[in-house]
Amino acid sequence: MKNLVIAIDGPAGAGKSTIAKIIAKELNINYIDTGAMYRAVTLKCLQNNINIEDEAAVIKLAKETEIDFRDNNIYLDGNIVNEEIRSIEVTSNVSNVAKIKEVRYLMVDVQREIGTRNSVILDGRDIGSYVFPNADYKFFLIATPEERGSRRYKELTEKGVQVKLQDVIDDIIKRDEIDSSREFAPLVKAEDAIEIDTTGKSIEDVVNSVLNRIK
Repeated sequence: MKNLVIAIDGPAGAGKSTIAKIIAKELNINYIDTGAMYRAVTLKCLQNNINIEDEAAVIKLAKETEIDFRDNNIYLDGNIVNEEIRSIEVTSNVSNVAKIKEVRYLMVDVQREIGTRNSVILDGRDIGSYVFPNADYKFFLIATPEERGSRRYKELTEKGVQVKLQDVIDDIIKRDEIDSSREFAPLVKAEDAIEIDTTGKSIEDVVNSVLNRIK
């Protein structure tokens, strides 16, 4: 049987990762958080004092980096970094790393290779438009910046991170601008993607909307 590929795209904080993880469990397929790959590269840059604005240095480091997904864990050079990649510092810098064309080429190669091995659900910014344009199902999740910021704020404060709600919302808006305006493979809704506005909706509601389309 042909591997099933499901793409879930959308801006930061729209609920992509949460929904994709649940769908993966429901359908017993592999979940790949593509954004986590760029976060892992960003984390390594920060750990090695690499200037994010120095594209050549970021590209060189990315080429020397091994990233993999196993059992819903992201590995950076053999080490699980699930928590480390969610820091405020990584979050504030990841869009600038992700917009580098050569870094995206490297990560997309890994994503496509994983997608050819197994049935997968992937979430990101350009899965349906660029990484897997022939995906079996494509979804594009949206929500207002205020809603997305509130979700991120709740996540962070529950982890004990001291942050202001407005700062989180402002960061979301800034990331939207960077992700949407980057030259190569920007955040964009694929023409054949199903758009779901998650504003004010429960996780269960959104999951059911997706599953109803697939089943």
